[in-house]
Amino acid sequence: MRTAWLIQGAGFLILLWGIYTIATRSEMPVQEKTPNTQTTMENTHMLVRSPAFGHEQSIPSKYTCDGDNISPPLAIDNIPNDTVSLVLIMDDPDAPNGTWDHWIVFNMPPNNMRIGEGDQPQGTAGTGTAGTTAYQGPCPPDGEHRYLFKVYALDTSLRLDEGASKAAVEDAMQGHILERNTLMGRYTRITS
Repeated sequence: MRTAWLIQGAGFLILLWGIYTIATRSEMPVQEKTPNTQTTMENTHMLVRSPAFGHEQSIPSKYTCDGDNISPPLAIDNIPNDTVSLVLIMDDPDAPNGTWDHWIVFNMPPNNMRIGEGDQPQGTAGTGTAGTTAYQGPCPPDGEHRYLFKVYALDTSLRLDEGASKAAVEDAMQGHILERNTLMGRYTRITS
């Protein structure tokens, strides 16, 4: 009788521990680690944020084609110690003809933790969909679009020339991603 009670109690404790583990893990942000063989998801420490807007919030028009069309300030925190370079990609996955690439910068030094408003970060500029290496602010042709500011911490520098495409950058960083994080902002055009 006592043995059955102990087994039942142990089973109950294991169940509670499992529920606690699932509940706490669902609240934690995730990162993508890309070893040479496969992609796994783990807890992240790196964070990309902006003092101009919160994650999943509206991007102020100042940073869009309806305003000054300058880049928003960004902060990258908790960069892994073994990071050799950072990559910043801003794109619009809701563009009508496929993802629109607004801003690409790679080989950013890992101490480049703050990017000021309107600043081009230190690093190598890639070419966006508009054919320019400069920041191109949100300018959705219809409705609300999402804009992803993706930062990748890499264990290497990319051997690419200035003006490389997003596809070339993404291909070159395969197998070298230590951590990644994304800040997502939303924007709808101002109509009169």
